[in-house]
Amino acid sequence: MSMLQEYRQIEETIRELNERLQSLSNDDKLKKEIEFEEKLRSLMGQYNKSLKDVVGILDPDNKVAAGKKASTGSKRARKVKQYKNPNTGEVIETKGGNHKTLKAWKEQYGSEKVESWMTILG
Repeated sequence: MSMLQEYRQIEETIRELNERLQSLSNDDKLKKEIEFEEKLRSLMGQYNKSLKDVVGILDPDNKVAAGKKASTGSKRARKVKQYKNPNTGEVIETKGGNHKTLKAWKEQYGSEKVESWMTILG
């Protein structure tokens, strides 16, 4: 595509978007939503409440507003699992399933059997 064609295409897109914006700004439903948002934000400011506070009041079961961990990237710590091989008496401790010896045991004895050897430490 030539630069002139791209320019004209962008120009046309801008014109269409401006028309859409104009029609939306004349929409009564949008005007009512904007008015509601402005009044709600004013009321929140008057009572010194955040959006999270309002959601917590209106929907107490909401996990984010209730102060429980949101999906902000922090994970809960995994519990330490201890596996004791009854055949060899060897004991390993791991927080995940990516342990070299654990993988070898699962390959040799089967996953279900190895999982039966596990105790959770904490």
